[in-house]
Amino acid sequence: MKFIGSFIAFMLLGVQSQAQDWRTATRDSAHLAPTPQEEKGAVVQVYAARTVSWRGYFAVHSWIATKAKDADHYMTYHVIGWRVKRGLESVRIESDIPDRHWFGAKPELIEDLRGAEAEAAIPQIDRLAKDYAYKSTYRAYPGPNSNTFISHIIRNVPELKVELPPHAIGKDWINQADIVGWSESKTGVQFSLFGMLGLTVGLGEGVELNLLGLNFGVDFMRPALKLPMVGRVGMSDKP
Repeated sequence: MKFIGSFIAFMLLGVQSQAQDWRTATRDSAHLAPTPQEEKGAVVQVYAARTVSWRGYFAVHSWIATKAKDADHYMTYHVIGWRVKRGLESVRIESDIPDRHWFGAKPELIEDLRGAEAEAAIPQIDRLAKDYAYKSTYRAYPGPNSNTFISHIIRNVPELKVELPPHAIGKDWINQADIVGWSESKTGVQFSLFGMLGLTVGLGEGVELNLLGLNFGVDFMRPALKLPMVGRVGMSDKP
């Protein structure tokens, strides 16, 4: 029954999202991040929100926001597909509101680092973003895309132990199309064939099977099913 309820809620969310025009949809703060006045220490947050238009039925877009110690602003890190079509680099790094709605879709906070861990992570995140291998390439499926970018950063920053949601299509494109790598939480291993077929086994992830970009799995540590389109059904994986 819980699964049916979650699926109905997801479909209603999708219909509401599709009904909005992305050009007029809200981009306001979701009030999930502390303001620089409230939090003087370093902050690193990872977000995910449903993508724009019909793609929101299937996938989320993810990004990272950082605030250095005593800074008066946040920096945000995204990969944006349309930038490549216009001859720009896919990676966008800018000072911005960290927890904006993604063209009407409310973001979900999936990682929240503070203090010393955040201070250590911020320069690594910035370096990895600036050295990203796919600045001139974007493929919505199976990757590399916006989720590939964030997954790459998560995998290579020790302080980030989060995993992206199962419907973050593109997250299974490991680094530079590696076949074998550490899982995102760094507590297991992942086998992946260009993000289309693969298997992840880890303490943080449980068991997750990727079939043509659709992920099915079970999280044992925080009991939940992982399903394509829907995401997690069960205990939350939030920080």
